[in-house]
Amino acid sequence: MNLLWLDDFLVLAETGNFSRAADERHLTQPAFSRRIRALEEWLGTDLFDRSVQPAKLTEAGLWLRGVAQDLLAQVARLPGEARTVAEANASTLRLASTHALSLTFLPGWLSGLEARADVGRIQLDSDVLQRCESLLQQSKVHMVLCHAHAKAPGLLEASGYAFATVGSDEMIPVSAGDAQGKARSRLPEPRASQVPLLSYSEASGLGRIMRAVIGHDLEKLPVQTVFSAHLASVLRTMALEGRGIAWLPRTLIADDLAAHRLVEAAPPRWRIPLEIRLYRDAIRLGRAAEALWEEARQKAETDRMPAIG
Repeated sequence: MNLLWLDDFLVLAETGNFSRAADERHLTQPAFSRRIRALEEWLGTDLFDRSVQPAKLTEAGLWLRGVAQDLLAQVARLPGEARTVAEANASTLRLASTHALSLTFLPGWLSGLEARADVGRIQLDSDVLQRCESLLQQSKVHMVLCHAHAKAPGLLEASGYAFATVGSDEMIPVSAGDAQGKARSRLPEPRASQVPLLSYSEASGLGRIMRAVIGHDLEKLPVQTVFSAHLASVLRTMALEGRGIAWLPRTLIADDLAAHRLVEAAPPRWRIPLEIRLYRDAIRLGRAAEALWEEARQKAETDRMPAIG
């Protein structure tokens, strides 16, 4: 059995149209149909009812759809798991972190752990949250460091990955300060004049949290999104230029607040508390990764933070 047949099957199960599915798989329709038939012959049963349009899954086809998705997901993890087994005694830790934490929290946090134990060499991937989550799900990294909030569970939490809460943060609505040190843009009460909003794109983990926690309330106010980006660092730059209000992590803008380059632009009730979490792969990690995980757990317990999810 060829694993490509399962990809073919899933595309056809989604479209129900042999011609369209063949196009998506970059095959001629006769070649695509032969591959679907080969899969059916290997299984010994029809997977599609071809007497109707669009083609419908048979009972066996419905069963195989779930099995195929799980099997292909397991296959996608094999390279990462193989590397993990090979690195069982290696001294390199593969860590993914969101951009905002890579720039702010990560260096000091690592220094604190290294003062307690030798955590070895670290290979860092800094990216948006969706990409970091994908890297861990494919076992291409050992751990992910990211912001989190109980009202905005991500893919890792939903999939049951263990985590340690290793720090705290908060998102603060800020804008550039004027000559008197007041916010140039300020979140208004309902029916006030429209205010420019610097927003996060769909791929942003901080945007996910912001939408889940205050999105509904924010929609009631006269705000207009004038700029959006994946990264908090980009929104910070736009806020410093006076282009509007942005919800930014305190860890990123602490110096700006102290120098009054950025000023809080809404009452404190609009702040969003955040956890900083370290998620880990479920499989046995290499020596360096396991050492860092244990140190992170112990430090979280020492700091009296919730330790493990």
